[in-house]
Amino acid sequence: MSLRINDTAPDFHAMTTQGEIDFHQWIGDHWAVLFSHPKDFTPVCTTELGYMARLQPEFDKRSVKIIGLSVDKVDNHGIWAKDIEETQGAKVTFPMIGDPELQVAKLYDMLPAEEGESCEGRTAANNATVRTVFIISPDKKIKLMLIYPMSTGRNFDEVLRVIDSMQLTAKHQVATPVNWKDGDDVIILTSVTDEQAHAKYPAGFKTLKPYLRTVAQPK
Repeated sequence: MSLRINDTAPDFHAMTTQGEIDFHQWIGDHWAVLFSHPKDFTPVCTTELGYMARLQPEFDKRSVKIIGLSVDKVDNHGIWAKDIEETQGAKVTFPMIGDPELQVAKLYDMLPAEEGESCEGRTAANNATVRTVFIISPDKKIKLMLIYPMSTGRNFDEVLRVIDSMQLTAKHQVATPVNWKDGDDVIILTSVTDEQAHAKYPAGFKTLKPYLRTVAQPK
């Protein structure tokens, strides 16, 4: 199954380092970040998990749940977590999904169906495509997918930036321009007329082109 933006994130039941979960139920009314790894004890992923552990308070402030997935057994995740804390200086307190039968990786279109049904004997290279970040909204829709190669560490500051944009634009009729950061001016949607924009933004807005109007970020 090919996944696209605004598709419903596939639901699943799985064992994690914090017990069994039903994914949609686990998300509840929160935003969620699901980020996947080809294998436990891989160097780049070790640094990523450590950084996400340090960033967790920032996700908590935004009511965003974090969950990892690695194509390995949950028991191995627990051992790996000790290595992560030792080398990265941060304890992983979010759950990590075990996917020893490759079910979630296949469900999320990160591995093809013909890749077998066991993590045994597989290497990180076999699972190289299991390197996707999914941002999922409270209505369980996929709002972003970022796919990285194994050799390149992911930019989770960018994930936070995108979440800030998504949460802002979900509340207001605006979009965010290139390289936007929290506090920067935003773009008024073209579906909003000038009359509506004047009513909504009495302090005024800037018209660069009829289709490109900017305004201070709504509070």
